[in-house]
Amino acid sequence: MSVLALGLVAGLALAAPAGAQGAATRDPAQIQAGTYVVDPNHTQAVFTVTHFGFSPYTGIFSDVSGTLELQPTKPAESRLKVTVPVKSLYAPSQHLVESLKSDKWLDVAQFPDMTFTSTKVTPEGKDKAKVVGDLTLHGVTKPVTLEVTLVGAGANPMNKKVTVGFEAKGTIKRSDFGVKTFVPAISDEVHLVLNGAFERKD
Repeated sequence: MSVLALGLVAGLALAAPAGAQGAATRDPAQIQAGTYVVDPNHTQAVFTVTHFGFSPYTGIFSDVSGTLELQPTKPAESRLKVTVPVKSLYAPSQHLVESLKSDKWLDVAQFPDMTFTSTKVTPEGKDKAKVVGDLTLHGVTKPVTLEVTLVGAGANPMNKKVTVGFEAKGTIKRSDFGVKTFVPAISDEVHLVLNGAFERKD
């Protein structure tokens, strides 16, 4: 189910050119403030549940969109809003994907998107923050807390765009959002990961 690691394809299709590794910084003083938009080609929303108590099962959403108002030296003033199209759901079983999209689970026809809008950002050290926000899923909005870590920032060696990347982790109960099918055989608790890349608007 959901704002939630399928072998997290960390380099997604293209290999970086020579010299690209190590080009990013994790020093907030070196990061440019401003408005950033989601790079949908390198942003993933991942979820993991426990399947009948046998094993973790992971799926992934793509085509994420959104904006980040980033203030590196004043992180509490930063703001994030992302939208995830539920129809983009991918998992190894096509049959399971179609089931998850049906009205017995996520009901894509009635609730095509899930969104997360930050309401509070609390810095926790140089490269971490606790981000509280409203998650809307399956027509229900609930507060969710994400533990966010800065992965790196700098000029993308492929397209030269100023880019910043974060990993955000959180946990929800899907029953809180009205998705109760097979609880507790398939875990109510859902682990979420957002691997986000954002490009600065000129």
